Amino acid sequence: MSYGNLPKIVDPRKLAERGVRITGQVSVEELPRMVSYLREGGDIISVDLLFSLDERRIRIITGDAKGRVHMTCQRCLEAVEVDVQADFNLAIAFNEERAQQLPRYYDPLIVEEEDIELLYVIEEELILSLPLVPYHTDCSIQTQFGDANVAEDQKNEKPNPFRVLAQLKADKK
Repeated sequence: MSYGNLPKIVDPRKLAERGVRITGQVSVEELPRMVSYLREGGDIISVDLLFSLDERRIRIITGDAKGRVHMTCQRCLEAVEVDVQADFNLAIAFNEERAQQLPRYYDPLIVEEEDIELLYVIEEELILSLPLVPYHTDCSIQTQFGDANVAEDQKNEKPNPFRVLAQLKADKK
């Protein structure tokens, strides 16, 4: 078990054979591709990974990585805090052919060499968990067309096709 900073390179096969749990924290500055999606640095991600064997003796990695990051609100262009959580349910495969033979409930992690960059795997899963369009839930900005919240509420209102029938029924009375 490891606390604090995460190891950069690990051998997932050996760790799975031994049933090792790795927990720690990583700064988003150590995840260069993820930083490009963020507004600010300095955010911390907590990681908890268990390397083990399942009942079929398949080497797996389970756990999660979670934290709070700062992105740019796509409505007001100010900073917005976003909770991110990546859940891991990976099975280690030696090549593409073996990956296709894995049970469907696992995501394959192809490991052709002995070692992998652990931070790269964590970063991939975190990027997938980021929202496509981050925004404040209570963002009220004025646009050239009026209040953005009012415009969105009007979009959500669908016209009632039976309104005309209700008027006809009212006219007959």
